[in-house]
Amino acid sequence: MTAPSAPSATTPRTTRAWVDDAIRTVEADANRSADTHLHVYPLPPQWGIDLYLKDESVHPTGSLKHRLARSLFLYALVNGWITEGTTVVEASSGSTAVSEAYFARMLGLPFVAVMPRRTSVEKIALIEAAGGSCHFVDDPGAIYDEARRVADAAGGHYMDQFTYSERATDWRGNNNIAESIFGQLALERHPVPSWIVVGAGTGGTSATIGRFLRYRRHRTQLVVVDPENSSFYPGWRTGDPDYSTGIGSRIEGIGRPRVEPSFMPSVIDRMEQVPDAASIAAMRFLLEQTGRRAGGSTGTNLWAALGIAARMHAVGNRGSIVTLICDAGDRYAGTYYDDAWVAAAGLDLAPYRATLDRFHETGEWVAPV
Repeated sequence: MTAPSAPSATTPRTTRAWVDDAIRTVEADANRSADTHLHVYPLPPQWGIDLYLKDESVHPTGSLKHRLARSLFLYALVNGWITEGTTVVEASSGSTAVSEAYFARMLGLPFVAVMPRRTSVEKIALIEAAGGSCHFVDDPGAIYDEARRVADAAGGHYMDQFTYSERATDWRGNNNIAESIFGQLALERHPVPSWIVVGAGTGGTSATIGRFLRYRRHRTQLVVVDPENSSFYPGWRTGDPDYSTGIGSRIEGIGRPRVEPSFMPSVIDRMEQVPDAASIAAMRFLLEQTGRRAGGSTGTNLWAALGIAARMHAVGNRGSIVTLICDAGDRYAGTYYDDAWVAAAGLDLAPYRATLDRFHETGEWVAPV
């Protein structure tokens, strides 16, 4: 069941009844979850620049991927790809698998995550705690084919987040993340943000926001940030949809060894490549400035957002910027928050920390060369 199959002449009443109840169950989860918070990042008010952090870590499964998993399950259910007893398989570096395991258990379905062996032990534990099982590969680029193989062997369904994320979410509204952002900003002094900054893992979030901005005719510019070794930035810069680095990202949850099918470069206004050391320095800086412990992809977002704020300040522009807290930092206690791990990875955070300190003290942005 890894691809849509031909419809049968009739749909068994018991199967349709199970799917009806499954959809109700998934939608009930959304009703129980309040919208995620929009925090204000501390910038001098006299600048006239407001930076907001949409905290996706407060979802029941602790990350932005909760939205994606819910949409993917609903998409597969209404398409008839998941029915009672279906084994659900996903290729994931961690957070999507955590969220999909949650929904699979909610529906009483087996779940298998196919992931790189170096995925953090904290995420593996979360998947297993949610009732899922983990299947490891040594080559990050092999997870797609291996996920299909595992699904075929089980007679199950490969969710394929990297293909379906851009179409599983209604970009016109229906309380998607973009509509939520604009609703929460309605009473702020700059209710239409000048910039929205997000990363790309599948490309689904940037596709949803970029399409929403155009559909609602907002002037907001969409910036997508990309970590080292990822293919999204060079693929966007060169216009090559088949660009591949063949190397896994060190910043979990964003960056891919290839340009994924769900990545929509035409809805992006600008991309920036952020060094991994900058991502981790910014993630730690966020904790010191706000007390919020987030993951590495949040650091990638924040590094770019603060750079934009500095450029706006330098030319006297006023407005608002929105970015995301993608997941909580407790998943990375043994990696990004561990000085020994950072040193072993050969990452020097000091120059990037100096940039952040100078920005905080003076408003100037002098990035390491």
